[in-house]
Amino acid sequence: MSEPGPETEKLAESSLLSHLFELRDRLMRAMIATLVIAVPCLYFANDIFTWLSAPLRAQLPAGATLIATSVVAPFMTPFKLALLAAVFLAMPVILYQVWAFIAPGLYRHERRFALPLFISSVVLFYAGSTFSYFLVFPAIFRFFVMTTPAGVQLMTDMTQYMDFAVLLFFAFGLAFEIPVATVLLVRTGLVRLETLTKNRGYVLLGIFIIAAFLTPPDAVSQTMMAVPMYALYEVGVVMSRLLVRNEAPGQESDPA
Repeated sequence: MSEPGPETEKLAESSLLSHLFELRDRLMRAMIATLVIAVPCLYFANDIFTWLSAPLRAQLPAGATLIATSVVAPFMTPFKLALLAAVFLAMPVILYQVWAFIAPGLYRHERRFALPLFISSVVLFYAGSTFSYFLVFPAIFRFFVMTTPAGVQLMTDMTQYMDFAVLLFFAFGLAFEIPVATVLLVRTGLVRLETLTKNRGYVLLGIFIIAAFLTPPDAVSQTMMAVPMYALYEVGVVMSRLLVRNEAPGQESDPA
């Protein structure tokens, strides 16, 4: 086999540099979008924290409040939360930049498939976060307050609460991506559809194990994550079956 000549090496180097430059531009656009969104988030940092802590404060006994165990916590905690909120709100732009970077290398029919998948992933991510705030937070905080032993006053540090709440936000957001992940596994051929349908019991067990790691150590929050995750898994199976059924043969030779 002959070695590549100087012209081939220059062409490969030029192609690599162009991809690196494009990657840099995509990252810069994502960072700029995040910074632009961060400006109003920083201005309303305290209001964002008040909104985030509302589900817990609604369940606290009369007279109980959140506390700050550090001198700088009343400033730094809302500040960090505002930056995380900017990343959270800029997620559609960030994901779009990722999709726009890989789209030129896809076939035409794959781009038609990837765009609805991208939109679905964004919608499901925010749906999971919304589900956690309005349904999961009130349930688990009510459970924690009700199980507090007599003579113990529940006083939660604001920084620890923020870390806990943000973790659940992103955990439920990612958990709701299961249909997208299922479709991708089937579409890329990594997993056969028959394998997904035959191993539902193992999938259910794995989902409960994952939910145990992602949620606090109580059965309420674990179940509230595991049940929607399994339901979304079944949705992903149905979507994959429709995709396989409607896929026309010979599409792989259709370049962009």
